[in-house]
Amino acid sequence: MSLPERDLRRFLTSVHPYDSLASEVLDDLAPKFHALSLAAGDPVYSFGEPLDGLYLVHDGEIEVRDENDIPVSILGSRNSFGERGLTRDGRAVTSARASADSLLLMLPKAEFDALMASEPGVARFFDRRHGSARRGSDLATSRVESFMAAQPVTCTADATAQEAARLMRDNRISSLCVTEGETLAGILTTRDLSGKVLAEALPPATPVARIMTPAPFTLSPDSIGSDVLHAMMENRIGHIPIVQGGRLVGIVTQTDLTRFQAVSSAEMVSAIARADSAAEMAKVTAEIPRLLVQLVAGGNRHEIVTRLITDIADTVTRRLLKLAEAQLGPPPVPYLWLACGSQGRQEQTGVSDQDNCLFLDDAVTEAQMPYFHDLAKFVSDGLDTCGYFYCPGDMMATNPRWCQPVSVWKSYFDGWIAKPNPEAQMLASVMFDLRPIGGEISLFGDLHKSTLKAASRNSIFVAHMVSNSLKHTPPLGLLRGFATIRSGEHRNTLDLKLNGVVPVVDLGRIYALQGQLAETNTRARLTAAQDSGVVSKSGARDLLDAYDLIAETRLNHQVALVNSGQAPNNFLAPSDLSDFERSHLRDAFVVVKTMQSAIGHGRNMLS
Repeated sequence: MSLPERDLRRFLTSVHPYDSLASEVLDDLAPKFHALSLAAGDPVYSFGEPLDGLYLVHDGEIEVRDENDIPVSILGSRNSFGERGLTRDGRAVTSARASADSLLLMLPKAEFDALMASEPGVARFFDRRHGSARRGSDLATSRVESFMAAQPVTCTADATAQEAARLMRDNRISSLCVTEGETLAGILTTRDLSGKVLAEALPPATPVARIMTPAPFTLSPDSIGSDVLHAMMENRIGHIPIVQGGRLVGIVTQTDLTRFQAVSSAEMVSAIARADSAAEMAKVTAEIPRLLVQLVAGGNRHEIVTRLITDIADTVTRRLLKLAEAQLGPPPVPYLWLACGSQGRQEQTGVSDQDNCLFLDDAVTEAQMPYFHDLAKFVSDGLDTCGYFYCPGDMMATNPRWCQPVSVWKSYFDGWIAKPNPEAQMLASVMFDLRPIGGEISLFGDLHKSTLKAASRNSIFVAHMVSNSLKHTPPLGLLRGFATIRSGEHRNTLDLKLNGVVPVVDLGRIYALQGQLAETNTRARLTAAQDSGVVSKSGARDLLDAYDLIAETRLNHQVALVNSGQAPNNFLAPSDLSDFERSHLRDAFVVVKTMQSAIGHGRNMLS
């Protein structure tokens, strides 16, 4: 079946990224697409076959399956497929067939390659790799939207000077944006009040319109820090409203610049190390959301951001241990405090609970145990005060089960490996992420290494761990793109932790188990799995790229919440993403599901 060139061109203008092409480029590209008519059941290509080109669904439905013949997607009109294989080695990494009568548009491989080379926007859209280097944190190059005050306090032009002054006092700010609806009309500062009202003895009822600066200098949210610095110095101003499309969206002040530059993980660690109470430390950890914003705005990779944020939690823990010993006295026997979960993997974000335990020297007596119970309560309560809330599953040193001599811990691991029931699988998953934080590190000894060795040799245990890891699945809906949460407070959102990063964390843990890899950080595990041959280089590369995208999407979501004055969380509405972002995120989830399918079938390879 052929498609009139006029209709084909009109269709392409409704599909991203073709809608962004220059008219003459689109005119030249449209005739290069081949129309293919398929009946229900007809194959498009099979796994491992050389691809003829890039496919675009005009009408109908295409079912995509992974190498294990597991369905991963049903594509409809305006969906593309085949690009992952084309951008790798030209061979299909999935299979595809028509699940209904369909009309496809196929852009031959040579034409696709030429388009990728000549159009950067197309290359960004179809190249799913995200491993490019990123710059460090720097105010001068950070976007204004990352440090502006969103939702600035405003007043109308007919408000009185006294009303405006009260607004500034009550909100502890030095300026007000004057608006007409959502449009910026002017700006009023404390300097205006003192220099124009107080100094000139104007009555308190003077309208703001008489004393404000009309049509003030503004910048857009995509401006960078150097634009702000230069504008403030050149115009001798200390407040710049941020306007987008004529609408006021924020304001930047000299205080915002100072605060942005002042927050650093090193300074926070230093302040925590000198604190004399959990309450003092809590004042520092309250700045973690702002640190998150600054680190992400500065272009730091997600594993750097989470490492720096975790360093703060480590410092808080060690300081609380010192304060506990100062209050309780010296410990009766050596001990070691360990973190598990996200802190153990050095992957904490803007919202984290606490997962921890205590290893005690085998010389400990029953009479000495109350000391360590008190120490655990002191530290866990302090962590909660600092924003690391209590673990819902009670995986904390305050639970007597997780405050035990080393010999008991060894028996725990031996028992879990020997009898891998559901509880054992869950506990082993958590404990494989253990990392010493404070105390006598020799108590950990070679426990991690010996446990990995014993566990990897027990094929039944490994099989159970693999099965347990597959319980967390990416949020893929066959027909609607994403499988969002169906009810409750977070209805119609994606849980970027439980269904986003956790499936990759689980895969990394399984690879570490199979390869007896010492790493606890997820990205480090994936890299080590690639280097050691536990996973094929192509499979590991795809999974690393997918993980990077999911993890960075999660951090960007948290940053957006902080910038809008909300607490960070892990629940993202797909509608908050652009078509471009949704497409890439969904492809990342498909990669994760494919790797889960491979490990579930006893293979870790993607050809």
